[in-house]
Amino acid sequence: MTATARDRLPISAVIITRDAAQGIAATLASISFCAERLVLDSGSTDATVEIARASGARVEAQPFLGYGPQKRRAVELAAHDWILSLDADEVLDDEAAAAIARLDLRDPRRCWSLRRRTFIGRREVRHGPWGGEQVLRLFNRTTAGFTPQAVHEEVRATHPPQPLPGSILHYSFENAAAVLLRSIRYARLKAGIMRAKGQRVSGWTMPWRGASAFAKAYLLQGGWRDGPDGFVIALSRVVDSTLPRAMLLLDEDVNG
Repeated sequence: MTATARDRLPISAVIITRDAAQGIAATLASISFCAERLVLDSGSTDATVEIARASGARVEAQPFLGYGPQKRRAVELAAHDWILSLDADEVLDDEAAAAIARLDLRDPRRCWSLRRRTFIGRREVRHGPWGGEQVLRLFNRTTAGFTPQAVHEEVRATHPPQPLPGSILHYSFENAAAVLLRSIRYARLKAGIMRAKGQRVSGWTMPWRGASAFAKAYLLQGGWRDGPDGFVIALSRVVDSTLPRAMLLLDEDVNG
């Protein structure tokens, strides 16, 4: 959905980036109806910044603070109180853009969620923990905002979100291996959160945690219906639930 400057909504679309050249143009094109598109970059070494500026976005720089703090900083820098948050590997579809254009934005307490459809390569994940995912992404910063977690941040609001038609198309994974690699990459951040909270870990619980996480994602949530992709996603849940705790245990051993 495209819009002239006069037709654009008083919304700041905010995106945090680092080396996102592959998808940033499509992301920005999908939110052209917003009065501002703000990209907060944390040191890209590819063409992310150049592509964003060529697409008409305002680009600011900020060393990476963790996902939650970085998104909070982007919200602070925005010109408008109404915020639409997308990741650099997400695209808003036309139905969602049209639905947003029809909204009444007079009440700052209102907020809206969208269905997020995740893809591995060209294959949509329709079941398991990612199937039917609903995420709060449109809100007024005077009544809602991102939590400060370094990873797995979310928007917290004073009122429950209303679902919008349409979807966010999430193109984060080129292949199934990338699903596991992301879980491994996030593990250190999660371990840091647990350490900061003073959480203690018992090694004997980890096999049980891993087995429970796999059974929930693959069996109870129906991940098996997505075939090999569902199996890999369930494995990623095992990594999510055990690797950060293993890192804490190893740190305790090293530090005595």
